[in-house]
Amino acid sequence: MVEISESAQAYLAELLGKQEHGDTAIRIFVSQPGTPYAETCIAYCRPGEEQEDDEKIEYPGFSAWFELRSAPFLIDAKVDYQEDKMGGQLTIKAPNSRLPNIDENSPLEDKVNYVLHNEINPGLAAHGGMVTLMEILDGGVAVLQFGGGCQGCAAVDMTLKNGVEKTLLAQISELTAIEDATDHSVTEHAYY
Repeated sequence: MVEISESAQAYLAELLGKQEHGDTAIRIFVSQPGTPYAETCIAYCRPGEEQEDDEKIEYPGFSAWFELRSAPFLIDAKVDYQEDKMGGQLTIKAPNSRLPNIDENSPLEDKVNYVLHNEINPGLAAHGGMVTLMEILDGGVAVLQFGGGCQGCAAVDMTLKNGVEKTLLAQISELTAIEDATDHSVTEHAYY
């Protein structure tokens, strides 16, 4: 799923060899996958920090854990290391990290983010607004936060009930309710 060049493998093995925990690995995942805000991350992973459904792959001198949820977004990803005058640079290129990749088996969080970023936010952007998913609570409750022109806007209740909530509940059967966690007392950028 991820191609790690020989130079990157050597660099990572050297870096991990300097850790106080000799069995520290790396963990590769995509935060906010399938959205314009997606970031591909490599982090230290001490024993026990891996997730239950992570996949472990052994490389010469180190182990790597790959987040299962990120797998579709890591297809064709490449990690490379290039030496330069300043020492060198580790680069991660994941061309599919921001592309929506949603199906009926996708996590609920991914489905909500897909609808928010591809259907709802483009309309809110006309007024300088946006909405982001903060968390999914037990029972299928999506907690959202409005920003930009939507934060403190006098019409936010109408936008939430008649636009955002209606769209999300109609398209994602696992959702039962929508909650707004925004502090709307801040009105400096409000559209209305």
